[in-house]
Amino acid sequence: MDKHALLESYYSRLIALERRAPLTAETYRFEIRRFLDWAEKEKLSVEDAESAMGKPLEFPDVNRYLDHRRADDGIDSRSVAKAISALRSFFRFLVDERIRNDNCISLLELPHKKMRLPAVLKKGEADKLLSLIDISTPLGLRNRALYGLIYSAGLRISEAVSLNIQDLVLAEGLARVRGKGDKERLVVYGPDSIMWLRRYIEEVRPLLLKQRHSSALFVSARGKRLSRKGIWKNYVALAEQAGISTKLHTLRHTFATELLSGGADLRSVQELLGHADLSTTQIYTHVDVSLLRESHRRFLPKLKELGHEN
Repeated sequence: MDKHALLESYYSRLIALERRAPLTAETYRFEIRRFLDWAEKEKLSVEDAESAMGKPLEFPDVNRYLDHRRADDGIDSRSVAKAISALRSFFRFLVDERIRNDNCISLLELPHKKMRLPAVLKKGEADKLLSLIDISTPLGLRNRALYGLIYSAGLRISEAVSLNIQDLVLAEGLARVRGKGDKERLVVYGPDSIMWLRRYIEEVRPLLLKQRHSSALFVSARGKRLSRKGIWKNYVALAEQAGISTKLHTLRHTFATELLSGGADLRSVQELLGHADLSTTQIYTHVDVSLLRESHRRFLPKLKELGHEN
């Protein structure tokens, strides 16, 4: 089987059999394409028997590939873990399709991951970002509704992009969201978001669509569904204008941390974020504690100066 056919067959399996989310499947396909390109240069074949591509690939070769990714591409442990997950999935596919008799990487271990606390915005920074959006323009008003919703409902970028107009229940401040693994959940957003969404839907969306039909909630200037790249690009410009070092996903992190700081229970936050595992949500409790420690570090010297050491 040639490389292109192999990749397409593998991608079909990811979607149909493993039921991977399209974004995950595309990420895995991209990683395996990179791996196969490397194997081709090294004259190695993923098949058991020696072929035109080269000699059969073995476990040490996979380690060499990962070393190459670390050294030449400069990837960190998280990216290595993603590459290993893709390779594990791919070699299971090769065995199931009888392209190989053995899964030579079944014992390949994921690198030990250090717990990295999500970055969050400081108090008032989210409001500052949103206030800088120029709502006098149609696209500005759209962006105000979009970024306000991401922050108010704690959405992933992919979830905001995939929202359809019929997913909203504006009167109730609810939306049906498709998260990772195409799992649906209900999210809640506040009165401020309701107001901006209503203005966008009534005043701006029809202008952008220009009588064309689209189920997409957020559309571009050309009336197409707004892309992840488009959302990210606009946010980067906004953050630069505000003088705040932040990524778009930070709005979601800030949402979660503020909920927990306000007394929300962990299970409720898990449901709102769409986390399959509670341990994923628990990391935000560490963020909350780290913020308390930072406040303690910053303000304790001032208290001592004022004579409040006791």
